Amino acid sequence: MGTIRYAVRVRGRPSDAAIAALQEELDVTVDPVRTVLHGRLPDQAALLGVLTRAWLLGLELVEVRRRPWP
Repeated sequence: MGTIRYAVRVRGRPSDAAIAALQEELDVTVDPVRTVLHGRLPDQAALLGVLTRAWLLGLELVEVRRRPWP
């Protein structure tokens, strides 16, 4: 099974969101209200790792979406 694209929206400091995204090499996009971590993850365990890091950094989870392939 290949990688899956995800978008994870959080509220919190963008620098903390970047730390949460770093290990999985996700991209970080910041808008005025929230921060989006997006990219490909190999499996759901990797997604759980991102969500756990975000939680440990005190980021508020807003949304998790599985993205379609381009």
